[in-house]
Amino acid sequence: MHRARGLWRAGVACAGSRPLSGGLGAGLGPEAEADSALLRASSPELAQRLRGLALVRGGFVSEEEAVELLREVEPGLARGRYQNDHWDRAITGYRETERGLRGGAGRALLLRVTPAFPARRPPRPSAHVLDLLPGGRVGPHVDSVKFCGCTIAGVSLLSPSVLRLRSLRDSQDWLELLLEPGSLYVLRGAARYEFTHEILPDEESYFGEQRVPRGRRVALIFRNDPPETPPDPLGDLPAFIEDPDDPLPPK
Repeated sequence: MHRARGLWRAGVACAGSRPLSGGLGAGLGPEAEADSALLRASSPELAQRLRGLALVRGGFVSEEEAVELLREVEPGLARGRYQNDHWDRAITGYRETERGLRGGAGRALLLRVTPAFPARRPPRPSAHVLDLLPGGRVGPHVDSVKFCGCTIAGVSLLSPSVLRLRSLRDSQDWLELLLEPGSLYVLRGAARYEFTHEILPDEESYFGEQRVPRGRRVALIFRNDPPETPPDPLGDLPAFIEDPDDPLPPK
């Protein structure tokens, strides 16, 4: 079980913040609130710093939508085999594919996650589909700035899991998100660049005192393209990185 100093649950400190509507809330931009019951932080200061940058929403897709999404991505996954060798050594017990979501639920999902991204840096139309075995894990890593832009958004299906962020500057600073089936998480700005993120393996899969047993987990992960020259320094980035030379996408 994970033990750390100064355990703080966002729901306690943010009791006066505006409530969410249903699990979808009102918008996914940097002003959006996380579902406080699904977020824990090592300190209230860290939670405030990452407010709007590390976001989790329960019930983002319904059970019916999840069934349709799985029906669409399973054939592509079935053509691969589970592996233990990932190119950056971050993942074990997995298979993956890139998939353009063309079914009704897939097209609707892409539209619904798009507000989490900057207008000039929308999500790629293809989702990265990651299928993780019950005993697999996604180790701590930061997505390469060569292949991924300023925002990551993922929808979790089948099994609950715990996503942990840990600061590259101070390992005592951490944030944990409980990813229930059908939930959405968003990482951007400092949460994307200054923190590693990982899916805890089954033997470490706790959310506070709550045991979160891992089963097979399928994630649909959306990313945007990086700018030709990654910003420097990364640590001072705003939540939405706009390039004034980029034209706005057509509506």
